[in-house]
Amino acid sequence: MADADDVLDLVGDIYDAALDPSRWPEVVGRAGQFVGGQVASIFSKSPIAGGGDVLCQSGIDPHYCQLYFDKYVKLDPATTGQYFAEIGQPIAVSDLMPQDELRQTRFYREWAAPQGMVDFISAVIDKSATTAALFGVFRYESDGLADNAARMRMQQIAPHIRRAVMIGRLIDLKSAQASAFAEALERMTCGIGLVDRLGRLVHANAAGQQLLDAGDPLFVRDGRLAARDGRTDHMLQDLIVRSGGGDAALGTGGTAMLMTSQNGLHHVAHVLPLTSRDRQAVGRAYAARAALFRRRTKLEPPQSPQLIATA
Repeated sequence: MADADDVLDLVGDIYDAALDPSRWPEVVGRAGQFVGGQVASIFSKSPIAGGGDVLCQSGIDPHYCQLYFDKYVKLDPATTGQYFAEIGQPIAVSDLMPQDELRQTRFYREWAAPQGMVDFISAVIDKSATTAALFGVFRYESDGLADNAARMRMQQIAPHIRRAVMIGRLIDLKSAQASAFAEALERMTCGIGLVDRLGRLVHANAAGQQLLDAGDPLFVRDGRLAARDGRTDHMLQDLIVRSGGGDAALGTGGTAMLMTSQNGLHHVAHVLPLTSRDRQAVGRAYAARAALFRRRTKLEPPQSPQLIATA
């Protein structure tokens, strides 16, 4: 198992990659090693169209990577099961079919076996009506089949990769220069608020201000960002305070919170510290310590008692 400080350092680097996409290959490789494999990838594929694309990869032979999407993605027996997996839920090929059955497939004989692959563990990080985006780690003969430890590590790291990818899509910056950030900030449809170390709102983009003007579930009280619900407000203030200590202070438990307005609409907020090296330029531009990304969302009905308990 990785040292706790190493895990927190990895989580911080994952979020930094959202602002500096050039760091994704190295970060994906480290995340793969954390889960338990030397080769990892963020990619998308569609069980309907029978195609896909690599968003970022580390360690994969380019020849076999291209071969997969040109030919073997349509033969991959795990595609449908991976698509229907719940977002963030670890799933291995060995969970979907017995190993001896997999070894009989043309996909395994012609694509996986020549590379020495025996298993693949992944987690869906985004999904549309036809396509799923996944973070996945390949397991080779020296690694063995995915075990409970690999599933636990995947479950621990996948939510951070998911949030960083979402933030990266929203920001879409190649640098954190203030002028570029300010321009992109105002054009985003996602509500964004920047707060200082005391939780005072120092800037909100147009979408964020529109949500704040509604006054529910978040509003500004004496210059500080606050929530109408007392319990939610306590969680929000705690996240803001801990964000001042960087990623390590927030820990690996996540930086997302669910809020419900009085009219029943659901909102999801993500708190991102602006204290690491790659994010400090953004923070200095606005005297901000943390960024809060907020948007309305629809909740899918829980599928199991475990999900209900988690919620």
